[in-house]
Amino acid sequence: MTEGGQPFVTSSWTFSLAAFATGLTLSAASALLVRRWSITRGFVDVPGGHKGHDAPVALGGGIAITLAVLLPMIAAVSAANLLVGRPPSWLPGEVLVHLDGVVSKNFVASGIMIAALTMCILGLADDARPMHPRAKLLGQFLIALFLVMACDLRLMSHLPYWLSVLLSLLWILTLTNSFNFLDNMDGLASGVGMIAAAVFAMTAMNAGQLFVPVCCWLLAGALAGFLPLNFHPARMYMGDAGSLVIGMLLAVFTILTTFASPSQGQRPFGVLAPLVVMAVPLYDTASVVFVRWRLGVPVWAGDRRHFSHRLVRRGMSVPRAVLVIWLATLVTSMPALLLPGASWPLAWGVVIQTLLVVTLVALLETGGPRDAVDGK
Repeated sequence: MTEGGQPFVTSSWTFSLAAFATGLTLSAASALLVRRWSITRGFVDVPGGHKGHDAPVALGGGIAITLAVLLPMIAAVSAANLLVGRPPSWLPGEVLVHLDGVVSKNFVASGIMIAALTMCILGLADDARPMHPRAKLLGQFLIALFLVMACDLRLMSHLPYWLSVLLSLLWILTLTNSFNFLDNMDGLASGVGMIAAAVFAMTAMNAGQLFVPVCCWLLAGALAGFLPLNFHPARMYMGDAGSLVIGMLLAVFTILTTFASPSQGQRPFGVLAPLVVMAVPLYDTASVVFVRWRLGVPVWAGDRRHFSHRLVRRGMSVPRAVLVIWLATLVTSMPALLLPGASWPLAWGVVIQTLLVVTLVALLETGGPRDAVDGK
């Protein structure tokens, strides 16, 4: 059986749908349990300062999201190691054929799980008692360094080693903090993360991969299961324990995805896919950093100057502003599926469309009354 054949495509979709359903179910169930625990323990986000909610909201959603991704990964890797070499007769053929492949991912899967768990703990510590931004950034850097150096998860490995390491560290830290910044309105980060994870999953499936799409569908399912509690008016927040993990996992999965492979007929434009998919979150991060820098305030200081807040100040309701950003992300994301096989004109068309969407986003939030300088 070859990866490009019909049996592989069928099994890939089977595993992916199972992963999405598993992530959704585990996340929805564990979020309800964690929410009850958070309320009992007083682990809540209290209104005040730059925060927009009027009553305490339970924290800990990141625990549910992380568990919904890690528990199935642990179960799958453990089962494959137990069954390989002596599979039972009742095991379906489409599962049997992938046992060796799952076992071969032991090292990288273990590294990802350790990093995700550590990042979740770092986020929980910050949710419970806000850390100094430099301390939190140092923790993120050490986790990224572990992934890049110890697990050898590197972007563009054909480049000189030092440059590949540097780019990989920057990419992981940028996406991690982009989602941390994006988690500023009910349902925003969870919805955008779900869209991005689904698109990256389909891109990896088109490249004939299995490990990456299954992990991405797990993450998409976990976010889908958490979203009903997180959409406006939110009854639970993911906190840094969730946003940091989502950003880090998406960065890792993009590093593992084959976006350009001449042997598979893929062209080099595929490497642009992550930037196209993440265009809106990256725009939000860049614009917020620029505004804070221009005003002379620390770039890490919490405030209400994000893209979503600027849309609300333009007259949109919170759900509508979130929906606009979801749709903008979807519009930039879907054409990214075409990039690995795109010709020059099509690739340029996708890039230009992405730039136009980001420009439209910028125009939507400007032209009205000057933004008030609020926040901490």
